[in-house]
Amino acid sequence: MRVAMYYHNRDIRLEEMPTPKIGPGELLVKVLACGICGSDVMEWYRIKKAPRVLGHEIAGEIVEVGEEVKEFHVGDRVFVSHHIPCNTCRYCLNGHHTVCDTLRATNFDPGGFAEYIRVPEMNVDRGTFILPDEISIEEGVFIEPLACVLRGQRLARFKPGQSVFVIGSGISGILHIATARISGAGRIMASDIQEFRLEAARKFGADEVIIAKDVSAENIRELNRGALADLVIVCAGSISAYRQALETIERGGTILCFAPLEPELNFVLPFFHFWNDGITLLPTYGGAPVDIVQAIDLIHTHRLPLKEMITHRLPLSQTDLGFRLVAEAKESIKVIIEPHR
Repeated sequence: MRVAMYYHNRDIRLEEMPTPKIGPGELLVKVLACGICGSDVMEWYRIKKAPRVLGHEIAGEIVEVGEEVKEFHVGDRVFVSHHIPCNTCRYCLNGHHTVCDTLRATNFDPGGFAEYIRVPEMNVDRGTFILPDEISIEEGVFIEPLACVLRGQRLARFKPGQSVFVIGSGISGILHIATARISGAGRIMASDIQEFRLEAARKFGADEVIIAKDVSAENIRELNRGALADLVIVCAGSISAYRQALETIERGGTILCFAPLEPELNFVLPFFHFWNDGITLLPTYGGAPVDIVQAIDLIHTHRLPLKEMITHRLPLSQTDLGFRLVAEAKESIKVIIEPHR
């Protein structure tokens, strides 16, 4: 089968590798679409394990079923979660599924930028979901990133009427904006360094947009009727973005740390301001099983204009172009690879 092998962001090669053989409790899934995630182009994170086949936002069709699998059948359209928790460790039992050791060690084989994937038995058991007929393959690609967004807003205890400031208007920021909009947010503001993405932010639910270099407490107050933001969601992995978050958060507010910084990057926290104003700094990573179920249910309602967020649909042979588009973060929102196109 053909795969897009990742060496680094500017070197994605179309290669051949054997189609995986499945065991008695496993599935072989034909990948019909796989989204390129912002984390896929975090070179500092991915390069350590290169070369490898990346891709975890998949939707496809089952083409082979292991003899011990009873609940799935050839022809079923499915979403498959690449990381799955054990549900029994101290972390899972305390609601921290995304720091579970099992979740951090599991994956499907090889990755979504391939014509086929083997779904291990554990992923079959608790990470494979049949797509309702009303959800298209393209929409199925959004299940994983939307689950991450839903988890973040759930942990942040987002409430209707709260003002929201999203820093970074790539696909994660856009999903946060659109989800907050249908969830009853008050004023929604968004920033980015690119005008193209600011236009998208406005299209998908932001009331006000601001170019990143102009973000300040004063400007946010002007946009938000005299107040700072109740919830700031950081979807840009830079120190400047986190400094802006601390500057624009209202007293008693929450900063949702959605985008990571490179491990060696640190900055000084203005601790007295953080302490005196009762600010919550909340990290979030991934989606728990409950968030995946909620994402499927929400997509099923068609309240989010997901197909309109797709700016590029590319064949497997152009995965390198897709990576460049996402890494450059200019005139793209959601880039999808279609391995059998």
